[in-house]
Amino acid sequence: MGSFNQTVVLDAIRRSPNGLSRVELAEISGLSAQTLSNIARRLLEQELITESGKVQLGPGKPRTLLTLKPSARYAVGVHLDPAVITGVVLDLSGRVVSRATRRMPQPMDVDVVIRAMVEAVTDLLAEAGVEDGRVLGVGIASPGPIDSAHGIVVDPPHLLGWQRVPLREALGKATGFPVVLEKDVAATAVAEIWGSHSQSPENFIFVYLGTGIGMGLVSGGVVLRGVSRNAGEVGHIVVDPDGPDCFCGLRGCVAVTCMPRNLVAEAIGAGVLTQPVNLEDPLAVEAAFLELCAKVRQDDSGAGAIINRSAVRLAKAVSVLTNALDFDRVVFGGPYWPVLSEAYLALVPDALRKLTVAPHAAGPRVEGTTLGTDVGAIGAACTVFDGAISPDTRRLLLQH
Repeated sequence: MGSFNQTVVLDAIRRSPNGLSRVELAEISGLSAQTLSNIARRLLEQELITESGKVQLGPGKPRTLLTLKPSARYAVGVHLDPAVITGVVLDLSGRVVSRATRRMPQPMDVDVVIRAMVEAVTDLLAEAGVEDGRVLGVGIASPGPIDSAHGIVVDPPHLLGWQRVPLREALGKATGFPVVLEKDVAATAVAEIWGSHSQSPENFIFVYLGTGIGMGLVSGGVVLRGVSRNAGEVGHIVVDPDGPDCFCGLRGCVAVTCMPRNLVAEAIGAGVLTQPVNLEDPLAVEAAFLELCAKVRQDDSGAGAIINRSAVRLAKAVSVLTNALDFDRVVFGGPYWPVLSEAYLALVPDALRKLTVAPHAAGPRVEGTTLGTDVGAIGAACTVFDGAISPDTRRLLLQH
């Protein structure tokens, strides 16, 4: 998509829905008027931007506004959750132009799941009426761990039977598009960066609530992915020292106290849920978990106590990272956020404030994502755009 300077200019235009003049872009980017003019000409020739009118910004002749052309490029995002496959198509502005969900095939046979993902990509593009030539690629948000270098899903605990699956290669061959494999919690963080339209770098933690729980970390507007690109694993942070034994050798970890599977088991043990549930079946666990959350809304005290405890436990895990990284913003999202939001927003901010060491004026800000339950799929598509048009200082390095 061009040079580093070109991505700087295009990103600035993308973040300004009302458009920017060449003069404003020169001020924002620090580029000379001639360099900016050359970049603008290339972007216009590539039909990535358009001249959208004039504005009077002071003395002199009116200035021409440059705005993004959303239909210039598209990206597809597919979120692979053990219970559901979600797909979206985004235009260049980040707007969802088509979406669909389908249940995860059971059992989770690798070939069957990949076929379902390929069908989802094909159907979404057909529904949106997008030509293949305008598609930059397909992003996959997958549970970790992943081998990012080789595009392999390694052995996610909730994707039964998936061991070292070359998902990037398989989906690339089947669709004919470039494919990016991203860990799901990192994808949600990318979605939040893109969806915010913020002109300034952001620092926050994205808490993903799905079949599993993970946290995406953003510092200075950049997702912290770690050496193997598997950052965000919080399953073995201890949040209840008196809790059940964990397979890691500790007690009361997030992995055995906060996941929907754990809460369903707790509800069955307490008699809140009366029907037996196959805890190895993600769809059965999801149905039972939604029933548990429905009981909370019906003022069932036993159900409420279980969900409230989970909120306080998770606040403890979040506090470990907010204290370590001195973050003051926490964003919740994921498939189960809508059914947990009322209880979590009532309890997490105060619990987190009590556990926070840094003297933030009002404690860490806690909020829910505005991107809905599709945030993982949206983030997967945004990862494609992020690699293509976001400024990356590594492009400035000399190659040997």
